[in-house]
Amino acid sequence: MPPPVTGVPPVVVAPDDTVLPAPMQRGKSRWVPVRWSELPGWGQDSLHEVWNAWVRGCERPVAGHAGLCAEVRQLSIATAAEQQAWVMRRFLPYRVTEVDGSLPAGLLTGYYEPIMAASRVPTATYRVPLYGPPPGLRPGQPWHSRQEIDTLPAAQAALQGRAVAWLADPIDALILQIQGSGRLNIAEADGRTRQVRVAFAAHNGHPYQSVGRWLLDQRAINEASWSAIKAWALQNPQRLNEMLWSNPRTVFFREEALSELDARFGPRGAQNVPLTPGRSIAVDPQSIPYGTPVWLATQGPTMNAQRLVMAQDTGGAIVGAVRADLFTGWGGWSDEAYLTAAALKQPLQLWALWPR
Repeated sequence: MPPPVTGVPPVVVAPDDTVLPAPMQRGKSRWVPVRWSELPGWGQDSLHEVWNAWVRGCERPVAGHAGLCAEVRQLSIATAAEQQAWVMRRFLPYRVTEVDGSLPAGLLTGYYEPIMAASRVPTATYRVPLYGPPPGLRPGQPWHSRQEIDTLPAAQAALQGRAVAWLADPIDALILQIQGSGRLNIAEADGRTRQVRVAFAAHNGHPYQSVGRWLLDQRAINEASWSAIKAWALQNPQRLNEMLWSNPRTVFFREEALSELDARFGPRGAQNVPLTPGRSIAVDPQSIPYGTPVWLATQGPTMNAQRLVMAQDTGGAIVGAVRADLFTGWGGWSDEAYLTAAALKQPLQLWALWPR
């Protein structure tokens, strides 16, 4: 049994019949206070599984939470009962709703960190470049589109010598750009292979358009899965660029070293802290601030979950009050992280935990 935690206030649970405060407006959402008994599954989660994510989040604490982070760190070695009692004493749950107070169906999807083979130099197999940002790229100002990058001499000249690595499959490169980061098992020029991380550095300022949606609109596929998209591409090589160019956005990367500690976590999210599989979510920051602990409830064909997660990232498609993207981990095409992220699309309920 862990030793008793010292230096934090006694873990006296606040009674569930206390007077609730008024609802709060939070940008594009409304937070309605509720009692702990209204959270489905509260008390059944293994809180120690989220504690590392919470500690990492305390590296960049949300306003109003910084004073609690010392206690969060101390409670890392606490029992599950002590952790739960502390959360209930220090925080109050708020149901996240639309600005007008209505309860949307909500949507939970998943994302992951792909692991792909790559080369440091172009070869007959590895011919698809992943670029670092070009000189003169300015946030908020459109640069060349994906099609222009592939066809215009001026764009290609600007990117000359800026390839971070080379992949074998242009669809894999697109997946990496959509996920925003990944791990590369990269073959160096001297023959060695090592794993590195490539992380989002910038994009070309064009709007993201789904190639899956483009294919669905043309009735070329029946479902917008990557396996269906890849199968279509193999059958229609003459139209591959047409499909890829339907998404004008291109993401540029930077390479990061991958230490043994770094490899135990995901990439850094928008909060600038490493993501924890199954416990970090991407949210709309105009509805839920980064660093907020969130109670998540979902039921569907891919996952039945009622758990505490941390709002630590965002994404271009993550818009709305009750919208989240669950970070599922890292792996290749056959690994659980990919399979879960690819299949996850189901209803969602969210409760933000805010200090009393």
